[in-house]
Amino acid sequence: MTRVEQLALGCILPGFEGTVPPGWIRRRAAQGLGGVVLFARNVEADEQVAELTAALHAEHPQLVVAIDEEGGDVTRLDARTGSRYPGNLALGAAGDPGLTAQVAASMGARLAGLGIGLNLAPVVDVNSNPQNPIIGVRSFGSDPRAVAEHAAAWIAGMQGAGVAACAKHFPGHGDTSVDSHVVLPVAQEDPHLRALAPFEAAIDCGVAAIMSAHIVVAAIDELPATISHKVMTELLRGQLGFAGVAITDGLEMKGLRVGRSVGEAAVLALVAGCDALCVGGGLSDDSVVEEIVGAIGAAVDEGRLTSERLAEAASRMARLTRPIGATRHFPTSGEEAAQQVARRAIRADGPVRIGDHAAVIRFGSPSSIAAGDIPWGIAAALVARGVRVTEAETEIAGQALVIAVRDLHRDPAHRARIDGLLERRPDAVVVEMGVPACRPPAAKAYIATHGSARVCADAAAELMHP
Repeated sequence: MTRVEQLALGCILPGFEGTVPPGWIRRRAAQGLGGVVLFARNVEADEQVAELTAALHAEHPQLVVAIDEEGGDVTRLDARTGSRYPGNLALGAAGDPGLTAQVAASMGARLAGLGIGLNLAPVVDVNSNPQNPIIGVRSFGSDPRAVAEHAAAWIAGMQGAGVAACAKHFPGHGDTSVDSHVVLPVAQEDPHLRALAPFEAAIDCGVAAIMSAHIVVAAIDELPATISHKVMTELLRGQLGFAGVAITDGLEMKGLRVGRSVGEAAVLALVAGCDALCVGGGLSDDSVVEEIVGAIGAAVDEGRLTSERLAEAASRMARLTRPIGATRHFPTSGEEAAQQVARRAIRADGPVRIGDHAAVIRFGSPSSIAAGDIPWGIAAALVARGVRVTEAETEIAGQALVIAVRDLHRDPAHRARIDGLLERRPDAVVVEMGVPACRPPAAKAYIATHGSARVCADAAAELMHP
């Protein structure tokens, strides 16, 4: 490989299919690939993940293994069961940064034991637009100061466990109303007003990495932030003084890809000031790595990308490497902190206790692309507490009625149907497991969990059936 190709390869973080490393990933790792990103499709159990990362590090000991393990609604390790850790909105509602740090430290210890060195979390976006379809419960809340405080605590806990954290999505994805996986959002509010405060706190506490947002920030530039020099260099490096690794969100996301190939998006991101190039959520074979390496090489030959900028990016990426210890363990410490957070995050009003029999109606909501199809609801948690549950589509005479919803404010059709149910069954308990922005007026018994993680469902069930 040429020096330029070697540097380009060192900037790429691709994904792959399967629970063991395919041959092409092993080959690329041996050639000096910067890292990989694990998705739920790569995970069966902790022991299997440890074997997978060990196989990768056997090819390249300094390979960065990254994962999106936010807790709450976004989990890769617990995608089959729901997260054992509360998500950011629950942490924010609990209001104790010390517990936030404990939860993140427990998560970090688990990741470190699995050979994972970079967690693409936390989300530090301020949830300033309640209609935002992609942030929501992934945010610590809508108060920039509180978000900043919890962000710093979360990062300190994660990095204290030996795993690099990545604050996202710079310069703030909270003031948008569409999903950047699908289209290009535009944030109209100047990020200096609210959105930048948590990133400043993250930088102050030494966050290792910051991830860009595929959004247009109208107050700064007409280009998406990921490929904007004004955002990724002038603002992030110049004004905020960030010296760590700038990581792109997924390069294949449609918010960035309109009119651009993945290779061109990668080149533009490097020119703008990004260092690490994430790809693999949708494009997950060697051809995309080949395309990016080729596009970078051509851009250097054409003078559109300097070899100095490429070398700087690869050097920053290399800083994320850490020694991989021989001892691998699967800690359970921190579960008590997670349970405390879930309990403290509960907001309950009215007669929420139920008896030994209940009909549960769950109003399904589409999962975001970021979260994937993660199990959620209240039925299993109630069954675990001894309630005989009938999962139904309408109320059943003689049984308590529990209505489980998620982000009810985003679905007028569900609101209308629930209003009808509450007319007939004013004794029903409504359990909101998303952003509690819309309590039905007729709901006399109401619980807000601030997230649909398994631990949050358990806390609600404990309240309903002690």
